[in-house]
Amino acid sequence: MSLDYSLLIPEYLLAALAALVVALDLFVGRRVRDYLPYLTASGLGIILVVSLLYVNDTPKDFGGLIQIDNFTTFFRVFFIAITAVVALASAHFVRGHLRHAGEYYGLLVLSTIGAIYMAAAREMLTAYISLELLSFSLYVLVSFAKMDAKSNEGGMKYMLLGAFSSALFLYGMSLIYGVAGSTFYSDIAAAFRAGTADFDLAMLMGLVLVVAGLGFKVAAVPFHMWTPDAYEGAPLPITAYLSAASKAAGFALLLRLFAGAFLPVLEDWQWMVAALAAASMTVGNLVAIQQHNIKRLLAYSSIVQVGFMLMAIAALSPETASALVLHMTGYVVTNLAAFAVIIAYYNLSGKDEIPDYRGLAERAPFLALSLTVALFSLAGMPLFAGFATKFILFQAVAKEGFLWLAALAVVNSFVSLYYYLLVIRQMYVGEPEETGRLRVPFAANAVVLALVIGIFIVGLFPQPLFDAADNATGAVFPQAAQLTPETAPPSPVPPGGG
Repeated sequence: MSLDYSLLIPEYLLAALAALVVALDLFVGRRVRDYLPYLTASGLGIILVVSLLYVNDTPKDFGGLIQIDNFTTFFRVFFIAITAVVALASAHFVRGHLRHAGEYYGLLVLSTIGAIYMAAAREMLTAYISLELLSFSLYVLVSFAKMDAKSNEGGMKYMLLGAFSSALFLYGMSLIYGVAGSTFYSDIAAAFRAGTADFDLAMLMGLVLVVAGLGFKVAAVPFHMWTPDAYEGAPLPITAYLSAASKAAGFALLLRLFAGAFLPVLEDWQWMVAALAAASMTVGNLVAIQQHNIKRLLAYSSIVQVGFMLMAIAALSPETASALVLHMTGYVVTNLAAFAVIIAYYNLSGKDEIPDYRGLAERAPFLALSLTVALFSLAGMPLFAGFATKFILFQAVAKEGFLWLAALAVVNSFVSLYYYLLVIRQMYVGEPEETGRLRVPFAANAVVLALVIGIFIVGLFPQPLFDAADNATGAVFPQAAQLTPETAPPSPVPPGGG
């Protein structure tokens, strides 16, 4: 067993940063409280640079439980960057609306460790523990506004349904262990390649429970009912974090698990994930049209995006995996840009209903323009990140034989444009209730500007990011050469225009 602790240095540093932030708030208190978000973001920036030292390093494992390869390194950098952005976006919100800032930023950093190990795990119990570390941090963060009834309600619903989904996942894992004799991904794949005739029903039940448990975690229909209440009740920066980090961590786990353990029995679970994808994008769109709260609208919008990303899992291959990571990255940048605007406006107005955005273009033209860019990107309009990443994703899924699912995704993308335009109409056509320009803090404008630039970079120059995604996902398909001809996925073909 290899126990090279140097492989885990970024996670040690993250734990130390979380302890430092909590200790400073506890022992120094008010004198440093306003600087905690910037200290957190600076520490995360340093750890991100340390994580980059592992790029293209020889894949190594820690005790056979955690794999440190390009896939892990990609998501290390990705999750740390997300947390840094959320920490910066939280600065004015936490100061004005929350207590115990040190615990808030400490939990944010600790949840990042769970997200990273979800991507790095090579064994199901390790993945489960990592998932629970992320989930328990989020349960507390969603209900962090203790005096807000909606925050308490959202946190309670999230915790109860999260515990139920964890039980489903754990029970499914026990069935998989029972039929495969191991919880290691490679051993499970080897057992399934040897034939499943003796345990076909038990394996199918295990797969159903695993898909259902992880479906709760990524908010796929019909396991999505916690999402709107958690999004609406959570403090706004945590809503942004839920929509970005928790979704990305869930799909990183899905990719590593399904490519590493379940690819030999692709046909047994493919239909389940395809059904979840179709239901998520369709139901999410139909319900989003009826929303009047901006956070609930983006909650259902995120369910639609989950449907798009589940298509790549259903049509799992090296090509669709790369397209999934590319789309996930573009979606996260776009969603964080939208939430950065919403947080900045809420800090100034205390409002989060869609009609409250009337006349925002007159009162804060940069915020209105940035939110418009983000919403057009979510809808998949040309020039923006959403168009390039959706085009590559839909094309990759269609090439794997799921043309009907790709066509349904295109139709749902057009439908989503309607409710995004309703928000844009309020900002540019509606008359503001109050007059006068809003004074947006420099830090808030800087975060929004950086994310908007990211949307255009991904939309206009996706090739470098696609290459990084392709390099990362290549690490989760080492077993492809060992598959039998009946179970091997189609050969990858580079997507046109990528």
